[in-house]
Amino acid sequence: MRTNKRTVWFLTLMSLVAVISIYYIKEKAPMPFDGVKIFSSDMTETAEKPKKGSSDKQTPVFATSYVFEEMRMAVRDERSKIQGQLDAKMTSPDSTAEEKNEAFNEMAELTKRDSAEALLELQIKALGYPEAFVRTENGDVQVTVLSTEGHSAKLADEITQYVLASWDHAKRVQVDFTGNQ
Repeated sequence: MRTNKRTVWFLTLMSLVAVISIYYIKEKAPMPFDGVKIFSSDMTETAEKPKKGSSDKQTPVFATSYVFEEMRMAVRDERSKIQGQLDAKMTSPDSTAEEKNEAFNEMAELTKRDSAEALLELQIKALGYPEAFVRTENGDVQVTVLSTEGHSAKLADEITQYVLASWDHAKRVQVDFTGNQ
């Protein structure tokens, strides 16, 4: 296969840009284990040193964030299975036009729910919470929030009112707090 030199250079530069952009994205949200530190010449740099004057109590923000990611992955897996079933129904030659239309409408509703949940998560994070997870089902909205301030009826009421005002299809809102208390 003959390729043009410009094409090869273009692909090389694009892959380099992709790698560098991923590196900078990861650098802004560092993980507790950084693979680059393995290759450092001084092994004492890899151990975390406590700051002077800091308390012994540490907050596991990364561990709790993993829980939120696991919850998102579980919902994403469940919905991708439903999406696959609806896709199969739409492409099946045995399905009637009404069944295909119904499957298409359900797929559109799934997409709408996903985007509404993501938007609510971003809005709740904008209220000042470090992390939030929103799941909607049949008008019920379940919100899980990472809070270092602890549990409070006032905070739960604030989030509930915000969700009810932001999303028209919300009938009942449940707010759970996780994190340090």
